[in-house]
Amino acid sequence: MDDTHHIDELDRKILTLITKNARIPYLEVARECKVSGAAIHQRIQRLSKMGVITGSEFSINPKKIGFNTCAYVGIFLDSASLYPDVVEQLKEIPEITQCHYITGGYSIFIKIYTRDNEDLKLLLVDKVQAIKGISRTETFISLEESFNRQLPLS
Repeated sequence: MDDTHHIDELDRKILTLITKNARIPYLEVARECKVSGAAIHQRIQRLSKMGVITGSEFSINPKKIGFNTCAYVGIFLDSASLYPDVVEQLKEIPEITQCHYITGGYSIFIKIYTRDNEDLKLLLVDKVQAIKGISRTETFISLEESFNRQLPLS
């Protein structure tokens, strides 16, 4: 069953407000939506149970804590059957913040933050490329993140 059928205009307005400011008080959302705070609380609980809202976390600016290099790495596997084992090992590397199983030339695409290019090189050689089943990698260093946003709700 497609859960999007259960999202009405009030849900969309709530989602728009909370994705712009995750710290917005429920009462402020209620005022904006012209409903009670209890109604907002119930809606947010329902959206969470449906899986529409996942998590509530603070975002850390990597550069502010000394992680100045952001890179994307395409990973080639010796065999597609090795994917689950390789992913489990990649999870053990804290500098990897995203991991995707993808179509195309690569099998896996990951996002990595390191302090600098030297640390990136060491991480790739000593940790990522040392994983059994990875045949080779291709790395792209991000020069700047131009934007990062949520999906539009309209």
